[in-house]
Amino acid sequence: MTFTSFVMFAGMRTGSNFLEASLNALEGVTCHGEVFNPLFMGKRNCESLFGHDLAAREADPLAVLASMRAETEGLSGFRCFHDHDARVIEHVLNDPACGKIILTRNPLESYVSLRIAVATDQWRLTNASRLKRATAHFDPVEFEAHLDANQQFQLHLMRRLQLTGQTAFYIDYEDLADPEVLNGLARFLGVKGRLEGPDPRLKKQNPEPLADKVENFEDMVVALAGLDRFNLARTPNFEPRRGPVIPGYVAAAGAGLLHMPLRGGPEAAVNDWLDRVGSGGTIDGFVKKSLRDWKASQPVQRSFAVLRHPLPRAYVGYCRVVLGGRNDLHRLMTRAYGLELPVGPDVTPAAQRAGFLAFLRWLRIYLAGQTGQKIDGHLASQTAALQGFAQFQIPDVVLREERLAEGLAWLAAEVGVAAPEYRPVDDGLPISLGEIWDPDLEDAAREAYARDYQSFGFKDWRKTNPPVA
Repeated sequence: MTFTSFVMFAGMRTGSNFLEASLNALEGVTCHGEVFNPLFMGKRNCESLFGHDLAAREADPLAVLASMRAETEGLSGFRCFHDHDARVIEHVLNDPACGKIILTRNPLESYVSLRIAVATDQWRLTNASRLKRATAHFDPVEFEAHLDANQQFQLHLMRRLQLTGQTAFYIDYEDLADPEVLNGLARFLGVKGRLEGPDPRLKKQNPEPLADKVENFEDMVVALAGLDRFNLARTPNFEPRRGPVIPGYVAAAGAGLLHMPLRGGPEAAVNDWLDRVGSGGTIDGFVKKSLRDWKASQPVQRSFAVLRHPLPRAYVGYCRVVLGGRNDLHRLMTRAYGLELPVGPDVTPAAQRAGFLAFLRWLRIYLAGQTGQKIDGHLASQTAALQGFAQFQIPDVVLREERLAEGLAWLAAEVGVAAPEYRPVDDGLPISLGEIWDPDLEDAAREAYARDYQSFGFKDWRKTNPPVA
């Protein structure tokens, strides 16, 4: 691939000035600094570049990019941080003719260096005799925000490169003095120039160990021990992404209320309540255009979804979707996976419990995408469903089934209509969950729907639904 320009993705205090100097020492290469920094253009206190000032850049940043490429002899590029113009970031990420350099540094080192630079206001050093010294104060909350911003930016870059089938030249701060690595970068960019070493004018500002640079070093050690460095607490997510499922939305004809159903929840009861709000009646079968038209026609409108505890939701899904014969899941589970899932009017509570437990254990691999089957919306996690809604819009409110009457009354007041009585609808299951419950079911549901339990703080179902004496 022949590059017509390049971008250096980096962060503050990662060595980007150092790498820029080395790039500019290559014949036929010019790096113009932070062209799209929100506060300046190229370098501090510079407010115009390539015939564009800050206002013109804000109005049309891609015109600045085009001028940079047109007015620079040879290969031109710039440095780009996570908080620079997002329009430019997306543009260059989608441009395979723009070479990507990704510069990284140990985030703790970059954080400490940043705190010292802020304290001294010294961001570049070319004369060691002018070095200003200071120590950094470690703030664990500030560091975690610094770490998160860097990680999110790196993940975004990686995903965009994956989706567009591109690669980047990764270089670490520790490699900036290695001429072999720098010349490898020159080869990647496709330029003929080579370096004997890094630019000798820039000096490392704070070469001391961290213990000498951080005034509360012992506090820092204790704080870092509490960070999950390897993200061990993360709940892995391989559940396929879902769409917004707009045709399933239901609106009250007489009020600006829109129900975005989470399948497997109390849909019938909620839609019955909507049917009695305001002047009565409901509207469904939406597509994007008709939904936008409905929203625009409402003087006040609120959208909402209703969460149900994962265990009863899974049980409703098991009874209706798997045992109810609405799809081929029962045949798949019994034939391909050898599960015993008894069906019929003569099934005992003990057999029902055994079948439901086998289903819950299978559900974990189903939601992880290990079965190859399309995920039924009634069985998908509520987290994935809400994320799917967000592709069109997020609901104004997420209510919980156990306090639904109270929540719906509040929604009615929000749009200025009287709230009818909320009437729960029995799920109509032949054997209730209370009849078959045991701790194994609770544990299996928690494993299958780990994201929902973690995201929404669900406790064990039995604790809030004790058996009736």
